[in-house]
Amino acid sequence: MISDLPVQHRALVLETRECGFQVKNIPTPQPGLGNAIVRVHAASVLSYHREVYNGDRAYPFPTPLVGGCSAIGRVGAVGPDATALQPGQLVWIDCVIHGRDDPDALFTSAIHEGFTAGSRKLMRDVWRDGVFAEYAKVPLENCIALDEARLCGELGYSIQDLAYFSYLLVPFGGLRDIKLEPGETIVVCPATGGFGGAGVQVAVAMGARVIAMGRNEEELTRLKTHVLKGLPNASIETVKMTGDEETDAGALQAFGTIDAVLDFTPPQASKSSHVRSAIRALRRGGRVSLMGYNENPMVPTVMGKNISLKGKLMYEREDIVQFVKMVERGLFPRDRNFVDTKAFQLEQWKAGFDEAAEHTGIGKSVILTP
Repeated sequence: MISDLPVQHRALVLETRECGFQVKNIPTPQPGLGNAIVRVHAASVLSYHREVYNGDRAYPFPTPLVGGCSAIGRVGAVGPDATALQPGQLVWIDCVIHGRDDPDALFTSAIHEGFTAGSRKLMRDVWRDGVFAEYAKVPLENCIALDEARLCGELGYSIQDLAYFSYLLVPFGGLRDIKLEPGETIVVCPATGGFGGAGVQVAVAMGARVIAMGRNEEELTRLKTHVLKGLPNASIETVKMTGDEETDAGALQAFGTIDAVLDFTPPQASKSSHVRSAIRALRRGGRVSLMGYNENPMVPTVMGKNISLKGKLMYEREDIVQFVKMVERGLFPRDRNFVDTKAFQLEQWKAGFDEAAEHTGIGKSVILTP
């Protein structure tokens, strides 16, 4: 089924890193085999988007391209092979694109072209443009249907607030990968950034006890307050990181048995000892999800205590489906106890990028509204 689409639409186009972004009118993509054309309503702006596009983070991607990541939108048109998606349907537009004949050829839409010849070909030739636009061409499998009546009607979430999925889904992928169970205790470190804070929120919703580590005591206090306002029965503790491996390990061990660790070390803290401290505090058979950039997580006890270290890039499609079910069942807080969203129009992209770099941490999100 094909809906009417405008001939042109507005998009935030990066011609080159040196020239920066410009809002332009470009041809509207058309539906075809294997894709949907989605009207974008809320496009997530990540805390490091500014660094990606100004070259501070030397992520490889082709130019020109329309920027973006993930988003919430409404299906505008679908190709002839669509069997479930319908025009008008509210969907999550996911940024992780896989090759259909080689799922290991994957890349992050409009951010990173991936690590294989296949992923680079897909981004360059087929799925180059992201969601910082009025319309986006999206693989059918990357459009995850949302129960709008349940989410926005019964539970009261706004479409803009649902864009916070961009942060929440990443730790959910890591937590599912190490099979976190209700009632277990997990260390999230560091927990004061966007993905770490989201990891705390997700782990609590999954029924775990969380120990949040961070250097910023004020942000740790805010984190704990935010969690308990939304979920008063949550089990949440905090530990201030001192930088001393033994001291921090002892502070964690004071809370008793620890089953798992979720790591989101940022690149600028790659030599920090906090992951080693957390691993030292693990029980025998503990599990670690490495989703950050820690250069040396190994400690002598890894072998002796049968500890599993697992790297994880983002998440799988089945993780997205399961996560959406959790939200639709009401396992997350509502309103400001869920997220404080700041919205910017396409023409305000620079202010939006700047705000995203500052408005970060648990329960904070920035979006563009094309």
